Amino acid sequence: MRALILAGGLGTRLREETEFKPKPMVQIGERPILWHIMKNLSAQGITDFCIATGYKGTVIKDYFLNYGSQNVDISLSLGGGSSLVNHGVHDESGWNLTITNTGELTMTGGRIFRALQYLKGERFLCTYGDGLADINLEELIKFHLSHGKKATVTTVKPLTRFGVLDFDASGIVTKFREKPIMDNWVNGGFFIFEPGIKEYLDKNCILEKEPLSNLVNDGELVAYQHKGFWQPMDTIRESEFLNDLWNKGKAPWKNWS
Repeated sequence: MRALILAGGLGTRLREETEFKPKPMVQIGERPILWHIMKNLSAQGITDFCIATGYKGTVIKDYFLNYGSQNVDISLSLGGGSSLVNHGVHDESGWNLTITNTGELTMTGGRIFRALQYLKGERFLCTYGDGLADINLEELIKFHLSHGKKATVTTVKPLTRFGVLDFDASGIVTKFREKPIMDNWVNGGFFIFEPGIKEYLDKNCILEKEPLSNLVNDGELVAYQHKGFWQPMDTIRESEFLNDLWNKGKAPWKNWS
């Protein structure tokens, strides 16, 4: 199965980091969050990737074009007869990538529609380039195959952004809960789409609006409940949180040695 990663958004709420690079290239540790997503997927057997870029997509392209020389020892000669030799191989030598420019202002559904030409008319995983999870792909795919519908969306219960107060009729606070888990399930990405998803898309659509709504109306969207770790990186605070987990060796999404 191939993974399509949506990596073209503007990342306006993370402007401190995204003025000069796209949000999927914001680092956790010494690697972009995009690399962490791909590393997690590859550890579970997905090594074919299509990356749908837009805003500052050349940064992503340059990163992978230079990946080999940046991650192994090199010997080079400078001048008119310049040459480069890479010594050894890196751990990602089995990855196969297609990087497609789907337009700087294209919406999520439009990015999928424009990338379909590289997905070979097959079932594929699709997720966002700014969110991490300890999702079990084998269970997700098994669940998708069990219902026979066109689409599966992974649903999660995120932490709320604010502390929650409980109080009685007189205003006396009876309990304070610091950023508890929400009661409602939300879209966590990590979709599985059948090729028939194409009929729900066009080059200008927003996946989370008409396409998903029409799938719901047709009874073709099923929710997979992920009860483990899930965290997007929309703000500096969330970036700091993910980096703190990584630096402490407590990153739940790290499923590789």
